[in-house]
Amino acid sequence: MRTNYMYARMKRSVVNEIFALTICLWLKAGAGPGLGTPFSYAIPGQANELVLIEWGSNPMELLINDKAVTLPITMTDGKWHHVCVTWSTRDGIWEAYQDGVKKGSGQNLSSWQPIKPGGTFILGQEQDTMGGRFDVTQSFMGELSDLQFWSRVLTPTEIYSQATCGGHLIGDVMSWSEESVELHGGLTEFPFEPCH
Repeated sequence: MRTNYMYARMKRSVVNEIFALTICLWLKAGAGPGLGTPFSYAIPGQANELVLIEWGSNPMELLINDKAVTLPITMTDGKWHHVCVTWSTRDGIWEAYQDGVKKGSGQNLSSWQPIKPGGTFILGQEQDTMGGRFDVTQSFMGELSDLQFWSRVLTPTEIYSQATCGGHLIGDVMSWSEESVELHGGLTEFPFEPCH
């Protein structure tokens, strides 16, 4: 069931401008249609500063500074998948990985426009204003875990290692822990261990 009141907030904020990033997380799709919004980062005056969304029957998209690219990632099998996106302000180069394998890449995604600090990072809802105005049709359907956010582009080897449990890097911008995630609206949390 989609709601506009169930979500989680990352307690740690973005404190510096982000000139490059990698965000990885484990995702398991729900009933759909579409995955919805696994995460959204909004700042004052720009609700779509950084968003991962799969809305209705549309393909998954990565938005940075309200510019979008389509990601060739699908997860309709009801299984857990490791998903990573990377981006750099230099030429707006981006990459998308699923289960450690690069599925797509491109450039000119918000080139030379760093991601601004001081916003709100929400899991499970798309923000139309910073921290709120959630649209029920864009809410996340499924389960997610172990979101890590780095201020650099991880190498393909590092990403593959994360997806195949060869190592576990901790994000320097945000990392997943019980203390770092604030639940709202009756969300349920349970242990998740992809490597056992």
